[in-house]
Amino acid sequence: MPYIDIEGARVHYTDSGESSWPVMVFAHGFFMDSSMFAPQVEFVESRGVRALCLDARGHGDTMSDPDRPFTYWDSARDMLAVMDDAGVEHATLVGMSQGGYTTLRTALLDPSRVDALVLLDTEASASTAEEKAGYQELFDAWTDPNVPLATLADSLAPRLIGGTDADQAPWRAKWHSSDRPLIRPAANCLIERETLLDRLGEITCPAIVIRGEHDQTSTAEKSAVLAAGLPGANGVVTIPGAGHAANWTAPHLVNEVIGGFLKELSVGSPVR
Repeated sequence: MPYIDIEGARVHYTDSGESSWPVMVFAHGFFMDSSMFAPQVEFVESRGVRALCLDARGHGDTMSDPDRPFTYWDSARDMLAVMDDAGVEHATLVGMSQGGYTTLRTALLDPSRVDALVLLDTEASASTAEEKAGYQELFDAWTDPNVPLATLADSLAPRLIGGTDADQAPWRAKWHSSDRPLIRPAANCLIERETLLDRLGEITCPAIVIRGEHDQTSTAEKSAVLAAGLPGANGVVTIPGAGHAANWTAPHLVNEVIGGFLKELSVGSPVR
């Protein structure tokens, strides 16, 4: 499993598929890691597409300085550095929730390296004052060892992941084994992110916006605003019955949409 040393972090990523194939780069959501894309990696590989999946700072096997603040612009540079390390000149970027914040910024930093965007349950706006207060309450509790994690997980898992208890179980287990205070820099990054709504018009590559029908975070309104602001997007694809992590809880439906988008882009090859 490759690692790359970047200022303030040692970023972990996985690389699946043949080096000659077209590439998709996957960026995961908050409190999760790159393994959340396992259903998509298997799917795109079956279509002759190589997959790079990186763990964000504060998540998974990426190690970052807990005393060093960072922004999603740093995460975007991490993504470009991973592409450099893997010898990838350009790729389709896939971002789920906070991963979408990263991929949008990557497309702004270096549009020549971004073929297309797949945006899953994400948005381009900043947090409202109410949302910031809610995040702050959550993260204060999360980083307090005196607050039982099971209580937090019982509240968070249905909203963050959705689906069934079985869908949520792997993530609950990871949360229970995590070093809870290490999430604080990533939390501050999430809370203090700035809006990109005024810059979406600069991102002209093909894009698709996908959301779970019952996603309470990336609402239908936020998703519609995101799609409307991207010149290369055409509305929002809604996954029926799914919540915030639609790609995890309804992978077959999401993969079908991604497959159709890749076909439109003429990326990869037919199913073997």
